Amino acid sequence: MTTPETDNKTDNKLVYDVHVFCCINEREPDHPRGSCSARGSVDLHQYMKVRSKELKLKAIRINKAGCLNRCELGPVLVIYPQAVWYHFNSREDVDEIIDRHIIGGETVERLILESDQKLPTP
Repeated sequence: MTTPETDNKTDNKLVYDVHVFCCINEREPDHPRGSCSARGSVDLHQYMKVRSKELKLKAIRINKAGCLNRCELGPVLVIYPQAVWYHFNSREDVDEIIDRHIIGGETVERLILESDQKLPTP
C-alpha cells in the first residue's frame, strides 16, 4: 500500500535490477495450444541461469514461471522491470538476450513479442 509519503519517495531500491520469468508450463502432448516446456523451455531456462552465473551477473533473478498464457508463441519469457516479452528457441537466443538486453540495456527486436501478437514471427 502506498501513502503520500511513499508515493514521492525516490530512494526505493529494487530487490533485483533484472527479474526474468521463463515459462516452463507443461501440457499434454496433443494439447492444441502446445506448451513452452514441450518446446525446450526447461533446458533453456537452466542454461540462462548457468550462463548468468558464469558471467557473474549481479542483482538478477531468473525464475521458472507457470503458464504465461502465450503458449502458441513459446517458449516465452518476460523481463522486469521493463516488462519486455521475448520468444526464444535456442542457447544463441538466450545469449543474445543476456548480452544485449540484460547487460547492454537494449531490446532484441528480432525476438520481441508484441502485446497483441497471436502467431509466431516467421
